[in-house]
Amino acid sequence: MSTIAWQRVEGAGLALGGLAVAALAAPGWGAAIWLAILLAPDLTMAGYLAGPRIGAAFYNLGHLYAPAFLLTVLGVALGSTGLIAGGGLWLAHVGFDRMLGYGLKSPSGFRDTHLGRIGREAE
Repeated sequence: MSTIAWQRVEGAGLALGGLAVAALAAPGWGAAIWLAILLAPDLTMAGYLAGPRIGAAFYNLGHLYAPAFLLTVLGVALGSTGLIAGGGLWLAHVGFDRMLGYGLKSPSGFRDTHLGRIGREAE
């Protein structure tokens, strides 16, 4: 299996793990809250309004595993189920993106990622 395929498998595992953490931490949250938090990291795409270099930096900050994990750990330390669940859903978002092949962005353009080029012309 290629290293990219392994990263996709890893992403799937982290997506499932993040969803499990969120479900255990905040079982009463409604679907609308889950969906809003799951999609929130994609708001970082707004950075592309300032150009590809700044856009890639903003996007990548919202699509790293570490901040999501640290938010979850902070939630555990503070006893905050909201932070735990939010971190889990953030982790799930990033993992799901990786599973689908959407990687960290390159300053050269939105379609250039560490997992390869995305989009129709990449196929």
